[in-house]
Amino acid sequence: MGRNDDWRRRSLAAVWHPCTQMKLHEQQLPLVPVARAEGVWLHDHEGRRTLDGISSWWVNLFGHNHPAIREALIDQLNTLDHVMLAGFTHAPVVELSERLGALTGLGHAFYGSDGASATEIALKMSAHHWRNAGRPAKCKFVGIAGGYHGETVGALAVTDIALFREAYAPLVRLAATVPSPDARQAAAGECAADVAERAAATLDAWLAEHADETAAVIAEPLVQCAAGMAMHDPLYLKRLRESCDRHRVHLVLDEIAVGFGRTGSLFAHQQAGIRPDFLCLSKGLTGGTLPLSAVLTTDQVYAAFYDDEVARGFLHSHSYTGNPLACRAALATLDLIEQTDIIAANRATAERLATQLAPLTQHPRIRHARRQGMIFAWDVASSLPDFARRYARHALAQGLLLRPIGHTLYTMPPYVIDEAEGDHLARGALAALDATLAEEGEGARSAPVVDGV
Repeated sequence: MGRNDDWRRRSLAAVWHPCTQMKLHEQQLPLVPVARAEGVWLHDHEGRRTLDGISSWWVNLFGHNHPAIREALIDQLNTLDHVMLAGFTHAPVVELSERLGALTGLGHAFYGSDGASATEIALKMSAHHWRNAGRPAKCKFVGIAGGYHGETVGALAVTDIALFREAYAPLVRLAATVPSPDARQAAAGECAADVAERAAATLDAWLAEHADETAAVIAEPLVQCAAGMAMHDPLYLKRLRESCDRHRVHLVLDEIAVGFGRTGSLFAHQQAGIRPDFLCLSKGLTGGTLPLSAVLTTDQVYAAFYDDEVARGFLHSHSYTGNPLACRAALATLDLIEQTDIIAANRATAERLATQLAPLTQHPRIRHARRQGMIFAWDVASSLPDFARRYARHALAQGLLLRPIGHTLYTMPPYVIDEAEGDHLARGALAALDATLAEEGEGARSAPVVDGV
């Protein structure tokens, strides 16, 4: 038995892996043991390497084991590993909060551990704000069709993906759902802005009727990732802000996946020239090194909790809130964003990748090829219900980590991918597609699964 096989066996015996039907790992999609990582590459225990084409679930920005982030963590570990944030504070959390406030115009940061936690915090904070403001009936939420905001019970309430939600339906207080501005819905003669206007008008009409009981609208700006990288025109965000202002409803923007340069600007909502009432951040916040999330909000929201009465405070916490190591990693990531002028650099990288990926884009089975910043996506016309799983297996054989979402193939690589690595990604992605489509004659003997969320 090889070293990889030994780690696979031990992991299957002891570890319950996330977002996974564990039985699939018996034969159809073997686990990939990772011994170390560097740049865009994951290395196993036997010398094989795999290009991380999805930034390890969309978290990695500057490549694995980046020396600047590593050194910052080592330095922080030498001084302060952790202290509770209730009643105490420390330099990394103060400095990070100040910098995030300066970048967003939202001057109050509340910290969690992951994206779903950020969603929970924002929803609770919005509803509690209205309660403190004397409007307790404003306690419901509105989500966008196909939206994904995490898998905890509160986050599932605003997540519109049945596979994640149905088993827990008795536990979930469902939000209302309004149409997505997904540009793929454009009718003949329409453009993305037309779809955005139509979806925004439906939301505005809904709010006109239900604003008195609605605390907030939550949306993923520019790209609904788990919905198959559904992309929309920035005009939708502008109209969303106008509707929320008109009907006195909070706007929560989930930039957990799309923040920190993924869409071509530091934050996606900036392309619409708006500011949300709550901004949820995670994933790339630490450059892909440690779990950390943040919810940023306005002075007005903060003021509603500032009171002598304890019960009017925001009584939410977890033991590692504002962990110094994670905050230090986030500070190092912000330093890299500034020092490398990564937004401008990404524009050049994305153009190069678009050229390298052109043969894939031109494949006769590709539909709706699209790009937003450093996110590329293609819908595949295939009869295989388990296309995603089959494709992922063939991609691994090509030395690529790519996990389609349903029949949507996408890549969201670390920003540091170079020309040779881009060629490897493009050639392997195309070869894996042809290998997968060649299996269509076999039919499908298993139910479809979601790979990539």
